[in-house]
Amino acid sequence: MYTILASLPCEQPPAWAVLQRQLFDAMREAAQVYLAKYTRDDGSLIWAEAWPSTRDGVDDFYEAFVNWPLLYLLGGDDWFLHTAQREWDAITRQLTAMGPVLDEYERGYDQFHQSEHYTYFYFLCLADPNHERNLARAERFAGLYLNPPNYDPQLKLIRAPHNGSGGPRWGFFDSQDRTWAYSPWMQPYGLPFDDVPGVTTLDDLKDANLARRMGEVIHERYGKGDVATNLGVTSLIANAWLLTGESRYRDWLAEYVGAWMARAQANGGLIPDNVGLSGRVGEYLDGKWYGGLYGWQWPHGFYNLAMATLVAATAAFLTTGETHYFDLPRWQMDGIWALRTLRPIGEVMRSSLGHHWVGQLVASGDPDAVHYVGRLDMLGRTGEARLDAPMCVVPYRHGDHGWFDFQPMSPIYPAALWNLTRDDGDWARISAIRSAEQYDWRKVIPFRGKEDAGHEQPWLCFLQGENPDYPERILRVALDQVSQRLRAIEEDRADLRTVNVHHWQVRNPVTTEALVQLTLGAPQPIYNGGLLIAPVRYFDAVRGRPGLPPDVASLVEASEATRLVVRLVNVGRTETREAILQAGAFGEHRWDVVTCDASPADALAQRHAIGATHVKVILPPMSEIRLVLEMTRHVNPPSYRTVE
Repeated sequence: MYTILASLPCEQPPAWAVLQRQLFDAMREAAQVYLAKYTRDDGSLIWAEAWPSTRDGVDDFYEAFVNWPLLYLLGGDDWFLHTAQREWDAITRQLTAMGPVLDEYERGYDQFHQSEHYTYFYFLCLADPNHERNLARAERFAGLYLNPPNYDPQLKLIRAPHNGSGGPRWGFFDSQDRTWAYSPWMQPYGLPFDDVPGVTTLDDLKDANLARRMGEVIHERYGKGDVATNLGVTSLIANAWLLTGESRYRDWLAEYVGAWMARAQANGGLIPDNVGLSGRVGEYLDGKWYGGLYGWQWPHGFYNLAMATLVAATAAFLTTGETHYFDLPRWQMDGIWALRTLRPIGEVMRSSLGHHWVGQLVASGDPDAVHYVGRLDMLGRTGEARLDAPMCVVPYRHGDHGWFDFQPMSPIYPAALWNLTRDDGDWARISAIRSAEQYDWRKVIPFRGKEDAGHEQPWLCFLQGENPDYPERILRVALDQVSQRLRAIEEDRADLRTVNVHHWQVRNPVTTEALVQLTLGAPQPIYNGGLLIAPVRYFDAVRGRPGLPPDVASLVEASEATRLVVRLVNVGRTETREAILQAGAFGEHRWDVVTCDASPADALAQRHAIGATHVKVILPPMSEIRLVLEMTRHVNPPSYRTVE
C-alpha cells in the first residue's frame, strides 16, 4: 500500500477540525445518556408489553438507533458498533415476542416504512461484513423476495403492497372493522381517493357509514398487487450481493428494476404506482396509473417515489454496472420539474403537507415539530421573503383532479443522483433548481429533521468554493442539535410505557449529516433505503477498523468526477495516527495519482502515481496534509469486503 507522511506542522488546528472531533466526543457522551434512559438491561426499549392492533410501528423501534452504526463507520467509538448490534438484536427479540416480527424480519408491511429502518441493518453489514449472524440474516432477508410467495417471477412483480417474512399480507386491515374514520392527523394528507361515493372531504369521514365505505375501498385497492414503493426492497437485495457477490441477487435486481423501468417508459417516463396480479397497470383502480399505496396520490407522492427510484437505480447499477438504470429517477425528476410554476410562499405553506409542518416549525421554533418530515428546504426562505412573494414549486401529487400539493423541488434527490454519477447533466439539474430559487443557498439553517438531512444547498455551495466557512457553521449546528437532544432526554418525564412510537426518534442525539458531508464528500444517505454512497471512505490502519482514527479530522474540499481534494489533520498532541483512504465506499474506484503539500515554506507539491484502491497517510501529532487525488470511477466490483 502506498504510504504518505504528513510533514506539515499544525500547531493551531483549524476550527473545523477541532469542532469535528468535539462532535464525535459529544455524541458518545449523549448516546450513553440516551441508552440508559430508554432501554432495559436486556437492550429492549422501555415500552408496552403488548403490540397494538396495527401493522404499523416496527420501523419506529429500529429507527431509535438507525444511524448509530453509520457513526461508527465514520470514526465513532467502537462502543457504537457494539451497542448498535446489541440493540438490533434486542429490538428484534422484543418485536418477535410481541408479534410483528417473524423469523427476525417484519411479518408484513409496506416498503416505505420497511426501507426506513433496514438502512440500520445495511450499515451494520458494511461496518462488519464478517459478522456471521448478520450475513445469514442478509441472505435470508433477501431470499424472501427472490421467489414466491412474495415474488411472481413470471410477471416480475411483488405480489402485495404489504409484504415480509409472512409472505404477501393481503388487504390493508387485519380486523373485520375496516373503518377509515376521521382523525386530525389526516389533515395534511387529505383523502386517499377522490372517487368514493359520498366522500368528498375529510369531514365526510366523521360519518360512520362513509368511513366504512372508504375503508372497504382502501382494503380492496391497497390489498394486493405491486406498488412502485416496493422498489425500496432493492437495497435489501443489493446488501446481500455486496456481502456475497452471488449472481442471483444481481439477476433479480436487473429483472425487477427493469420491469418497473419498462412500465415507466410506457407511461411517458413517470412511473405508474400500481400493478395488478395479472401484470396490468391500474388493475384495481379502473386503469389509473396513479392511486397505489404510497404512490402519486397519497400520502407523499414524488417525495417517496423519488427516493424509491433512486434506491432502485443505485442497487441495479452497483450490481450490474449498467448506467441506463439512472434514467428511472431522472424521468421522475425531469417530469415533475417540467410542471414547475410560481406560487406565493404563504399559499404553499398553507396547502402542502411538508410546509404545513414547516409553518408550525417557523411559528414555534421547535425543531421536533417536523421530526418526520424530510422536506425542510423552505426554512431559509421563510425568513427572507414576504409570504406573498412568488416561489418556484412543483407538484408532488396527482389525483383524479390532476396535479396538486405544490412544493419546492427538494435538492436532496438530484444531489443523491449526482453523488453517484458525477455526471454533468445531473449537476445541471441542481443548478437549474438553484437558478429558480429566491433565496441564498449558502445560508445554514439550524434544524434537524427525521432524515438527518436537508443542508444539501450550503454544502454544495461549499464544494463550488463559494461558501468557505460552511464546515465550521454546520459543525456548530450539529453540536447544538446534540445539546438540544441531550436536554430533551434529561428533561423527559413521560411514562415510557405509553409514549408514542416516535418518542425515541426525536431524542436520538446521534447526527451524521455534517460528518458525512465533510469527511466523505457526499450527502447523507437517502433515508428510505439508501446505501452509503461516497467517493472516499476511511480506515484506521492501526486498529484495523472502519472510520477515521482518533484525533484525526477530515475535510473533502472538492469532489469532482475524477478529482478529490482531501485535507487531513491530526489534532492530537501525543499519538501518531495512520489513516487509510479507500476509493469509494465499496472500493469501487481507483486512485490514479496523488499530489500532496510538501512543506509550508515553499508549498512545493509532490506527485505520486498510485494505481490502487487504497493509500495510507501517516499523521504525526499536530500535523496536517492536503491531498489532491486523481481517480478513475467504477473500475472495481463494489463489495463490503475491501480492506483485510
